[in-house]
Amino acid sequence: QVVDEILKLNEDPNVQGLALDLPESAYSSKVLNAVKPEKDVDGLSDVNLGCLIRGDAFGCLVSPTACAVMEVLENLDGKKVLMVGASGALGASLQCLLHRRGAMTMSCHWKSPQLQNKLHQADVVVVGSTKCEEIPVSWIKPGTIVINCSPGFHSEKHLGQQNSHPIENDVCSLAIAMRMQNMVKSLERWIQSQQYRKWDLRCLKLQPLSPVPSDIEISRAQSPKAVDVLAKEIGLLTDEIEIYGQTKAKVRLSLLERLKDQPDGKYVLVAGITPTPLGEGKSTVTIGLVQALTAHLNINSFACLRQPSQGPTFGVKGGAAGGGYAQVIPMEEFNLHLTGDIHAITAANNLLAAAIDARILHENTQSDKALYNRLVPVVNGVRGFSAIQLARLRRLRINKTDPNTLTEEEISKFVRLDIDPSTITWQRVVDTNDRFLRKITIGQANTEKGFVRQAQFDIAVASEIMAILALTSSLADMKERLGKMVVANDKKGQPVTAEDLGVTGALAVLMKDAIKPTLMQTLEGTPVFVHAGPFANIAHGNSSVLADKIALKLVGEKGFVVTEAGFGADIGMEKFFNIKCRASGLVPSVVVLVATVRALKMHGGGPNVTAGAPLKKEYTEENLQLVADGCCNLQKQIQIAQLFGVPVVVALNVFKTDSPAEVDLVCEIAKRSGAFDAVPCNHWSAGGRGAVKLAQAVEKAASQKNSFKYLYNLELPIVEKIRIIAQKVYGAQDIELSPAAQSQVDRYSRQGFGNLPICMAKTHLSLSHQPERKGVPTGFILPISDVRASIGAGFIYPLVGTMSTMPGLPTRPCFYDIDLDPATEQVKGLF
Repeated sequence: QVVDEILKLNEDPNVQGLALDLPESAYSSKVLNAVKPEKDVDGLSDVNLGCLIRGDAFGCLVSPTACAVMEVLENLDGKKVLMVGASGALGASLQCLLHRRGAMTMSCHWKSPQLQNKLHQADVVVVGSTKCEEIPVSWIKPGTIVINCSPGFHSEKHLGQQNSHPIENDVCSLAIAMRMQNMVKSLERWIQSQQYRKWDLRCLKLQPLSPVPSDIEISRAQSPKAVDVLAKEIGLLTDEIEIYGQTKAKVRLSLLERLKDQPDGKYVLVAGITPTPLGEGKSTVTIGLVQALTAHLNINSFACLRQPSQGPTFGVKGGAAGGGYAQVIPMEEFNLHLTGDIHAITAANNLLAAAIDARILHENTQSDKALYNRLVPVVNGVRGFSAIQLARLRRLRINKTDPNTLTEEEISKFVRLDIDPSTITWQRVVDTNDRFLRKITIGQANTEKGFVRQAQFDIAVASEIMAILALTSSLADMKERLGKMVVANDKKGQPVTAEDLGVTGALAVLMKDAIKPTLMQTLEGTPVFVHAGPFANIAHGNSSVLADKIALKLVGEKGFVVTEAGFGADIGMEKFFNIKCRASGLVPSVVVLVATVRALKMHGGGPNVTAGAPLKKEYTEENLQLVADGCCNLQKQIQIAQLFGVPVVVALNVFKTDSPAEVDLVCEIAKRSGAFDAVPCNHWSAGGRGAVKLAQAVEKAASQKNSFKYLYNLELPIVEKIRIIAQKVYGAQDIELSPAAQSQVDRYSRQGFGNLPICMAKTHLSLSHQPERKGVPTGFILPISDVRASIGAGFIYPLVGTMSTMPGLPTRPCFYDIDLDPATEQVKGLF
């Protein structure tokens, strides 16, 4: 029981010191070492004692009794000090402190046959425990100082009453004062620990090989630091992390309160030109940049990345841990499950979907009275509303708390949501590319009593709950957003929310751990946050606000946080500025725009690039004309970034097939087009060393004057905001809304949702809605086929053309190459 109570107090953030007042027999090693060393004001734990003996008295708490003894003793050099009955931690502490003051120490217990002889030799006697029998005064030589450390010891009785023996009756009162001093010391240390601390980061050495091995071989060749070590190096406290295995840890949001007065670092966004289906390496650039900043320029930096969906991991694209010598490790843990956030989102999303259909079924098959009796049952003879039901009553303006007082009309209003099945927008999700779930029929079993409707599955990362996770600012904010999610309309055209269904609290419970960012590391041992993973074509495509905010505090005022926006700047970056920055209030310092010669050749008229197929010779041989023609897309993306008033640094991700002339041409055109700088990068093959020039350019750009602004005013009508994005960002001539889309716009405006930002669901393979149109298409009309709303996340999302929210598997998915070695449990074939 004593140990259990100590363990509780150890974890109490309001207790900074723990003093034990127990019977002497209760001071076992188990009890003493149960106290956290930093709270051990008695200085009796093995850790504190070990630090003292090792010579680190400043870094530990020393026994108050031992300190009291030393306080009353002077001129100990060469004197003999006998400790009687002072054993254990007290005896060890005294012996250590006395030796440091030049004393020669002896010790014995009360029944020792050598006690008389040792007492006669001693200049100082320290009594550590009670002895009942009287000690003859003749055993002690005249002038001996006797110090009593035992509260039950009376020196007059035990050591005689001769005045020739100067006796310090006891130091117990002084020991109490010393214990209070330790209390103050413990509290001071706690206060100091709450302040921002400079990083003490040990970077990992890289030895790049040529040719560059596979990503997984590189990842496995590096030994990552234990995540608790990394956390300590960057100033995280022990109680701010929750460790998952050896290399991952969740970081608690309490850090934001602790460091609320710490200035933020610089905020860098990595975006890209319109990519090929192979991707152009934004994640790799992000990681290479932070490795260069921290491991090579000694500047604090943090990468904030999205968690990859298992859809692409087992489909076409592969993982999102970066690649080559610029990646997050262990990469298989990064790409597979991580800490289960996407699974939590899937569970929460599908619980809500189940609640919708179950509620419709029950309302269709039960009377008002039967529904009421089941929704508000009598439990142990008492009928009462739950908290979420009371909130619904308040929204209905029924100001009653006693279930027995509702009228029949009020009962009917309370129990019936009257969901119109044709207006349900909430879909089930799964984190797998499964094209056959794009359109399904549910409710076909006899038990569903004929309630059949067409529905669909989306991929998990397209869930509004994922968007909420990425945009929320706190647990309370997340719960509020979850409750606001509109899942359908009732038969009167009014929105039905998760709060109306009574499921908000349950959703928050499922998401309570997912809200915490996951800490990992790069190949060079620099910190990475992995958190949230919305796609950029069908969602807003950015990692979480919370990860960015925590990282900005941890890096310090001169540090850098580098985050990534999905796909091209026209999609991910535009949403980063107009949606994420509005939600966070954060202002970006620099945009890093990633380009490749390969993608520019495609935009210049090169042949189609297909995932899994070899590149045509146009992409592997020098062709300056193709590159020059394709730079129109790079120029357009630079112009898009400039619409927001943020300086742009172009990072040219260099491949071995790129010629020096092609690289120089791209950098020259980029600078002429308004980029602050343009830098070729070789981080894929060289690690952080290959991105040092990029890091230096970013550091310089971040010191430039920033005139950040949003693209549109939220007060504008929904259609006008869509038009501004289409014309200014995509280069469209105009937009065209289908009748269904216009109807939805009118409905959302009537329902009061017209002042939300816009999240366009559009192909990432072109600035237009047609994936085959490369370069910079002009003169096109952007078709808006439908408009939906993520009210909890806080945006309206128009669907451009025929956007699918469930990817499919190709003929030869990545899973053909993925395997597990049953002997070593190592994953094979993962990139």
